Amino acid sequence: MLVKVCGMREADNIREVEALGVDWMGFIFWPKSSRYVSEMPSYLPTKCKRVGVFVDASIGDVMTIAEQYQLDIIQLHGQESPSYITQLTSHLKSLTSIKFIKAFNIATAADLEVTKRYEGYVDYFLFDTKGKSVGGNGEKFDWSVLSEYRGNTPYLLSGGIAPDDAKSLTSSPSHPLTSPLCIGIDLNSRFESAPGMKDINKLRTFLKELSI
Repeated sequence: MLVKVCGMREADNIREVEALGVDWMGFIFWPKSSRYVSEMPSYLPTKCKRVGVFVDASIGDVMTIAEQYQLDIIQLHGQESPSYITQLTSHLKSLTSIKFIKAFNIATAADLEVTKRYEGYVDYFLFDTKGKSVGGNGEKFDWSVLSEYRGNTPYLLSGGIAPDDAKSLTSSPSHPLTSPLCIGIDLNSRFESAPGMKDINKLRTFLKELSI
């Protein structure tokens, strides 16, 4: 199971999180986010994959940032359509190894229906909590609704995962982590001392309890 830590911005904090051995690190390129990356940090991770998070951005902007930051993965967290993803994939064909995530805000099992339109267009889904913002709300949704997921695309679990969730993530027989399609978790606001600044001790303890 992989671990993605999202909402990174500060160079020293990036180094510290990378040293914990996480798999993916997310950088948010949505100006309305309190974790918005307005300028390139003086250090970017080299041992984990770089994920760029976009919300209804123009294809040109995504292309420019993907090249500047040498992104490994693009996460689309807005209302991007399958046709948009097709165009973006075509424009980024020179970056042959780049992968795509489509995020969905979930409250009930009915919200999973929209994922059907995106089967085959992206490499992964991400299931986040439906809230006031498109992400980073620090709130959980009812993870049991994911038992109704009937797609074939592997997904990451997001939405308010907290430091005290390690045991429940691994011990509950009905938890979505037991699904072979759940390939990892996404950590963000509940591990912060301030927006964009991760608490290394909380992350270290959580990962140890999770046996990562």
